[in-house]
Amino acid sequence: MVTVGIIGGIGPESTIEYYQLIIALYREEKKDDNYPSLLVNSINLKRLRDLMADNRLEEVARYLSAEVERLVLAGANFGIIGANTPHIVFDEVQAVSPIPLISIVEEACRYAKGLDLRRVGLLGTTYTMLGGFYEKVFEKEAIEIFIPSAEKDREYIHEKYFDELVHGVVLDETKEMLLRIVSRLKVEQKIEGLILGGTELSLILKDGDDPSIPFLDTTRIHAASVVRELLKAE
Repeated sequence: MVTVGIIGGIGPESTIEYYQLIIALYREEKKDDNYPSLLVNSINLKRLRDLMADNRLEEVARYLSAEVERLVLAGANFGIIGANTPHIVFDEVQAVSPIPLISIVEEACRYAKGLDLRRVGLLGTTYTMLGGFYEKVFEKEAIEIFIPSAEKDREYIHEKYFDELVHGVVLDETKEMLLRIVSRLKVEQKIEGLILGGTELSLILKDGDDPSIPFLDTTRIHAASVVRELLKAE
């Protein structure tokens, strides 16, 4: 049986959602009560945040690569990093990984292309919004990425992400403010869709919250890609 390895814990709430989604989507396809083989390596979120805050990206890559190696030793045949922010060093980690890794950014791009989107907004941590790694992938498909122009809006999203969502705290007032930021992106940048570029964002924002544009849930998109690869390998 093919086994998927998941670098999780960044953060714990979305790791739980990954697990539940992969199981549910797999069972929808199989319909025979089989379950996929999953390994979760829950790593230290604080250590990762501290390295990111100091812009020590080489150390981030080494840290994640070592954690992928642990999954390989446990028997993983392919893997994912269950978060958006660490994809700032995805290319470096993939380059030394003994197993294939599925990129959340590339899968989000594939999904956006399927919807024929050309202008998409991006919400996430400051590292994700300013890191440029979404733009690097999406520009290959001539899809433009737009982030909130106001620094205060970006700081608000980052703060609420780590102070609330990572801890499973979902507040109505936070959701209302996030939707106001989305509205400004629609007016100022004419976005045609929105990428929930933080795996915890899907805890508070759902497709349909703004009926005028689709919300791309990167957690669900990534989980669906795992199921696709599991089924392909069987």
